[in-house]
Amino acid sequence: MYLLDPFTVKNMTLRNRIVMPPMCMYSAGTDGMANEFHFTHYTSRAVGGAGLIIMEATGVLPWGRISDHCLGLWNDDQAKALKPIVTACQKQGAKVGIQLNHAGRKCEAQEDIIYAPSAISFSQDSPMPHEMSEEDICETVKSFRSAVARAAEIGFDAIEIHGAHGYLISEFLSPLSNHRKDGYGGSTENRCRILIEILKAVHEVWPDEKPVLLRVSAEDYEPDGMHMEEMARIVELVKPYIDVLHVSTGGVVPTPPKKIYPGYQVKIAEWLKKESGLPTIAVGLITDPHQVEEILGGERADLVALGRELLRDPYWVLHAARNLGSEYPWPEQYQRGFQARK
Repeated sequence: MYLLDPFTVKNMTLRNRIVMPPMCMYSAGTDGMANEFHFTHYTSRAVGGAGLIIMEATGVLPWGRISDHCLGLWNDDQAKALKPIVTACQKQGAKVGIQLNHAGRKCEAQEDIIYAPSAISFSQDSPMPHEMSEEDICETVKSFRSAVARAAEIGFDAIEIHGAHGYLISEFLSPLSNHRKDGYGGSTENRCRILIEILKAVHEVWPDEKPVLLRVSAEDYEPDGMHMEEMARIVELVKPYIDVLHVSTGGVVPTPPKKIYPGYQVKIAEWLKKESGLPTIAVGLITDPHQVEEILGGERADLVALGRELLRDPYWVLHAARNLGSEYPWPEQYQRGFQARK
């Protein structure tokens, strides 16, 4: 089974090709601290066999949270709360990453000011953001650097920079939300500038031997928005700073995809993999192990992320191996469940 094959990038070897992608739980306190729910939530997926667990979008600043109940990593107390979760998951055989994020104009936390590349609201019902000054941009870059330094101290195996779904970095990348006239707007290279500055800052504090992942939205579903051809150019610009590309679509404007079906984003992940030569993670309504086998066996992606399916079934990997008749090491405590198959 391809999905049970190990995968290595830099010094991180995953026990299989299944990724738990970041999914907001909106369960932290208003202080951004992880709690008992997060411990149970993540360790359950580690026991259940996930190869890589990427913890949910975690704010690098209070006004960079998606909600008042998102995790944060802008102070040391938040780091202390995350460390036992990471350690426990690693003891169960999973590798653990964290997705670092700034929500930009999609921040719904109770903050006086929200920030964006340009003073353009997400929708008619959304608040008007403040257009970021160069000083604001500099502070944001520094906040990513500080959060990454804390992630390194905690012992995460990987970090993922959130450049997708219409949050701040994605807003800079897309011409729909970035109308700036300075060095951070206009051309593809300028719109990519903040991302490159963040990635360079990441490498100042993140161990060279550990991988850096980038989540992108490669399609805006609007004629004047981001399309995969431009995203390929952006990936080429940031390629020296990243090791794995995690491919999504949409989110920068309320426009939905024209068609949604199981694996609807895989084609774009496959295309970007071939164009960039980078390992990719495919994601998007993937639920069936046979479909995962087709994606991996056809070399359409290197890893497959199961979001909602891992919410429904924390033990998806173990069940997939059992149902496909493959021997796979279940946790010792659960061996009777596997042996009772007949």
